[in-house]
Amino acid sequence: MKKTDVLVIGGSAAGLVAALTGKSQYPEKDFLVVRKEKEVVVPCGIPYIFGSLESSAQNVIPDAGLEKAGIGLLIGEVVEIDIQEKTCLLADDQEITYDKLVLAIGSNPVKPSWLKGKELENVFVVPKDKVYLDALTEKLHGKEKVVVIGGGFIGVEISDELNKLGKEITIVEILPHVLGAVFDEELAAKAEEVLMERGVKVEAGAGVKEICGNGKVETVRLQDGKELPAEAVILAMGYKPNIALAQKAGIETNELGFIKVDRYLRTRTPGVFAVGDCAEKRDFITNKPIGAMLASTACAEARVTGMNLFKLETVRTFSGTISNFATALGEHSFGVAGITEDTARTEGFDIVTSTFEGVDQHPGKLPGTHKQAVKLVVAKDSGLILGGSVFGGHSTGEIVNVIGLAIQNNMTVSSLLTMQIGTHPLLTAPPTAYPLIKAAELALREIHCPA
Repeated sequence: MKKTDVLVIGGSAAGLVAALTGKSQYPEKDFLVVRKEKEVVVPCGIPYIFGSLESSAQNVIPDAGLEKAGIGLLIGEVVEIDIQEKTCLLADDQEITYDKLVLAIGSNPVKPSWLKGKELENVFVVPKDKVYLDALTEKLHGKEKVVVIGGGFIGVEISDELNKLGKEITIVEILPHVLGAVFDEELAAKAEEVLMERGVKVEAGAGVKEICGNGKVETVRLQDGKELPAEAVILAMGYKPNIALAQKAGIETNELGFIKVDRYLRTRTPGVFAVGDCAEKRDFITNKPIGAMLASTACAEARVTGMNLFKLETVRTFSGTISNFATALGEHSFGVAGITEDTARTEGFDIVTSTFEGVDQHPGKLPGTHKQAVKLVVAKDSGLILGGSVFGGHSTGEIVNVIGLAIQNNMTVSSLLTMQIGTHPLLTAPPTAYPLIKAAELALREIHCPA
């Protein structure tokens, strides 16, 4: 029987970071990571193995960091947890005893029970499984007409990558626009426009009724009766937390099917933590349970867990998911942090919004300069930043991160207006018209001098 101080089940982003952070904070403790996969893919890089990358081998998280840190790695599947005895049983009958347990068991792609035809040949999902993804890549060779069901980030990014290969791609999205679940309408519509300009067909506002074919997929029938020819279908309809192991052990879950955790990522079971896609998420602004699953959020949770394994620190807590999202389509990038205008109004916040459009380099005639538009969602009474979105070039992701940091630290528009920034002609917007600061200025004007 193996013994360890800290057992981490799952070795993707959350498990890896929890183990590395924990070992750095408690170097005297023994850490062991157990995972099923021989190799682990970078979750956010999965869409790019279909086009931009030569193969999935270029999208693998290396294990060298674990070895260098002195963390053990065991390839195997945990099939049972005994929370009373603090033991885990593996499929090969090995047993491991632990003092602390971190569940980083991830999520699985959704394959809805109601979807007729989902079992036909050439209907695929997008798991975080290198072996499956390699087989999928091979099977898509020679398939020219591909229908992607689901217009979230995975669906949009895979569609754009396959489109680069010259395939005829159609996205089916039940919402009015792709990415409509995370962006306000104007940004979602802009992303959809860019995607279509790049050659991807979009069927938005139209749900799928069934996948049709004799043995293998031939068409996708929409709810309005329209039929789309398809040689392959990719289901990008979201992910559900992988909680079967936790439920079997008697570890409590919430109404959305996630493992319940507190702000230290502790479950209701003493000595057991949960991080990443399997762990409960609460919105930073509304405190409501949400289903957001992001590798960046998982890593933040993992760092909090690693630091609090043996000693709690009240300043090292996870206070809610800010939901920083970003994606790129060619030279255009789109991002959002916090809550959208639509969500803020639905929740009943009294808000103002402001948008400023500028450029991401200065002077604007420099080669490669891109328009940069920043929108802020601001609480009218306090001036607190509740959310923000960005359309621009490849600096979009970092501007979104700044907005996320402002939200996390309860900054106001006045704080943004007095923020000291560094600028450079080739790297940033001009200091005289920095879109984030100008958007704050417009929001403050709206608060004090409403039209």
